[in-house]
Amino acid sequence: MFDSVPSVKQLTPLVSEISGIADSKINPGYIWGEEDSGNPNQIYLINHNGNVSKKIYLKGITNRDWEDMALVDGNIYVAETGDNAQAYGSYRFYKFAEPSMNTDTVSNIETINFTYPDGSHDAEAFLVDESKNIYIITKRDSPSKIYKLSYPYNANNTVSLVGALPYSGVVSATMNANEIIVKTYPGLFYYKRQTNQAIDQTLKGTYSSLPYVLEPQGEAVAFANDNSGYYTISEKGFGSAVNIYFYKRK
Repeated sequence: MFDSVPSVKQLTPLVSEISGIADSKINPGYIWGEEDSGNPNQIYLINHNGNVSKKIYLKGITNRDWEDMALVDGNIYVAETGDNAQAYGSYRFYKFAEPSMNTDTVSNIETINFTYPDGSHDAEAFLVDESKNIYIITKRDSPSKIYKLSYPYNANNTVSLVGALPYSGVVSATMNANEIIVKTYPGLFYYKRQTNQAIDQTLKGTYSSLPYVLEPQGEAVAFANDNSGYYTISEKGFGSAVNIYFYKRK
């Protein structure tokens, strides 16, 4: 289904703590990347060959602990959902139109606030369906739980528990119309999705493992826009470099 040996490109200059990526639609040949906890409120435009070409400032927001990103219907979603100590009372997504590479600052940013019905959770993965419902997958719960933030959003959303996975430690997720990949540190779980099937129903189905080269602290996965394969990238962790891996579809 996918090549077991990926192509590898080294990230230059180094970005140490990438925790989410999305393949750009309006900037072909580039992926977006964001860093987590305490890093600047900016996103990176990275050439598929590994060159970090642009930093774009996100005005008026902070990076408490960004943990994943997605590009859906021309909009980028950044997940302010990390909570290692499971101590925060509320969380949020930042949503804005995908910028061009000529942009320096994004100012028009929608904030989507939410709380859990059962206390604090650390979440590093999410998916957005065709109806703009957001599915949040927790990391530290055993097993990982799935919560749904339903569209239309309001000023103070409460998500609902809609399922759980048969494993834990989820650190990223990505989807296209018919496929979902869920990432943990040691591996990738692949799901086939029926047309317009609810994401929680897909994630209750069967899955298989995908090829994956173990990364120092691999926290990001994204399908290529043309569905030709998928990308992974890691934080620097204890490694000496950060690589972009691309697994081509056979």
